[in-house]
Amino acid sequence: MITETGTVIALKGEQAWVQTIRQSACESCSARSGCGQRVLASASGGRANQVLVYNSVSAQVGDEVTLGIDEQALLTASLVVYAVPLLLMVLASIAGHTLSGGVDAGAIAGAVAGLASGFWIGRRLQAGRGDRYQPRLLRVNRIGTEQWA
Repeated sequence: MITETGTVIALKGEQAWVQTIRQSACESCSARSGCGQRVLASASGGRANQVLVYNSVSAQVGDEVTLGIDEQALLTASLVVYAVPLLLMVLASIAGHTLSGGVDAGAIAGAVAGLASGFWIGRRLQAGRGDRYQPRLLRVNRIGTEQWA
């Protein structure tokens, strides 16, 4: 389970808007001085993200909460979103080039058609999965007297 900490900023019926600040793992990495990822992370400035999730833990506005998403679901979604369109683009480009007799315009048209088809197929593959790819509220992070009593 991949987790992230955020703050509930609003409630909408049985759902909660949770704001997270994108953090970089660079601070704990021993290779941070020679890594290009640190430059990219510092350029993003720790932007805030907001996500609407089902409020399964009865969190209130202002509560610090932990969000989670299954690693396998994230990997599968990434493959569907990136690999399927890219693979279809390459295959359709080769087919377009071959069918057009070696004309570049045929390869370009095939690539565009393959990419569009890949996005459409990826969207259809994810549509049937329901909320499997959605983050979930795991718990409200409370540190106070009730924990030590």
